[in-house]
Amino acid sequence: MEAGGPRRRLVHLDLKGAPPRASYLAEVLPLLRALGATGLLLEYEDTFPYAGPLEPLRAPHAYSPGEVRAVLNQAKAQGLEVVPLVQTFGHMEFVLKHREFAHLREVKVFPNALNPHKEESQALVEAMIDQVMTLHEDLKWFHIGCDEVYYLGEGEESKQWLQQGDHTPEKLCLSHIKAVASCVASSYPTVMPIVWDDMLRGMSEETLAGSGVPQLVQPMIWDYAADLDVESKVQLVEKYQRCGFSKVWFASAFKGATGVNQSLTLIGHHLKNHLQWLKVASSSPAEVLEGIALTGWQRYDHFSVLCELLPVAIPSLAVCLQALKNGGYSEKIKEDVEKLLGMPNLEIDTFMSTSVGTFPGSNILTLVTQVSFYLKSSVDELLEGNRYVTGWFSPYHRKRRIVHPIIMHHFQPDAVSLLSKWNAVVQDLQAAMEQVFHKCTVEEWMEENVHPSLQKLQQVVDDLDKAIKAQN
Repeated sequence: MEAGGPRRRLVHLDLKGAPPRASYLAEVLPLLRALGATGLLLEYEDTFPYAGPLEPLRAPHAYSPGEVRAVLNQAKAQGLEVVPLVQTFGHMEFVLKHREFAHLREVKVFPNALNPHKEESQALVEAMIDQVMTLHEDLKWFHIGCDEVYYLGEGEESKQWLQQGDHTPEKLCLSHIKAVASCVASSYPTVMPIVWDDMLRGMSEETLAGSGVPQLVQPMIWDYAADLDVESKVQLVEKYQRCGFSKVWFASAFKGATGVNQSLTLIGHHLKNHLQWLKVASSSPAEVLEGIALTGWQRYDHFSVLCELLPVAIPSLAVCLQALKNGGYSEKIKEDVEKLLGMPNLEIDTFMSTSVGTFPGSNILTLVTQVSFYLKSSVDELLEGNRYVTGWFSPYHRKRRIVHPIIMHHFQPDAVSLLSKWNAVVQDLQAAMEQVFHKCTVEEWMEENVHPSLQKLQQVVDDLDKAIKAQN
């Protein structure tokens, strides 16, 4: 352990939304290393180049095998250890949404959880693990997911299974985790599986200890709250130890945990979360803690909208990594972060207003900040707060193309100049985003965050033109 901080610090890259281009990752990895990361937790989901029978899982924007190798080699060159993450139980939407795999759902109509009773389910999971393992070398850990297995036990086969003997949903969950972990152990004896701990937390010590699971996996205890309860976490660590788990991991969050459609990252929230985790670490036996993963969720699940883009959250990641590395946060550390990011003044407790920096993708942060703060409010102010618009160019007037020529001069120039200002900002943002992301990500982000307001503004300008033409 360093000064109170966990010595392994994995930055989680959630690739199930807005996966950065391989060229951008190459620029960011040296920065992560400089900030204090020791490794990456790579959650591929549908961006892994699955082949053969698994090819339907590949998204159109998936990385090629060559791109994955390039990123892994760059990570290695930076001394960053890589831990792949492949969901093998819950959060299986990227697999089970496909016609070819829909028969493996736990509940027929829900694509989230895998049916653990089918041999084919086990074969599917093993095939996914094998393909990912093949592209990686020298792995020490492999994260098999297993969080939020909703509706487990509610499928037909599970209902029958649960009627027998002393079967419980807990045992059903543990038996699948055990099967997946055993498959990793037999095929890859030097690799330790990691699981998210939420399905295990509520289980009794005897159930856990008697399952054989603690000998096979390391649990990753996750909590993204700013007011995380230190005492109960320390007790959970002790409980897992008593059950026979040799080591545990922690998981904090640097973004993507404060709102499903959040577009800007509030650094203060995430910093507090990390400072709480540091307290847990200092109150737990040093030899038990294997490391911490700083999660950066890009979507809450496969079907939800995008939350904060990675470049937007780099200042938050920087602050959190530095706090973990130094065992706390201070004015001196803040200055170090500002130097590393080329940012004159980091805002911790409010959203960043004057966010300019020199780190890769910092122009995206600047423009996203402008859009998030001012686009909707400036358009609403014009359309709802301007008495000329509300009084003389209402929906009624617009529909009938009625406009008072004098009134028009009062707000047409404002509307046109606001539109051209925003069009310019959005063009810059689009260009900046295309350097970092694939077209589909840019399109999704624009449709969610820009189009609603920009189209309203465009429409009022178009309606004005039509009304003027109708007058003449």
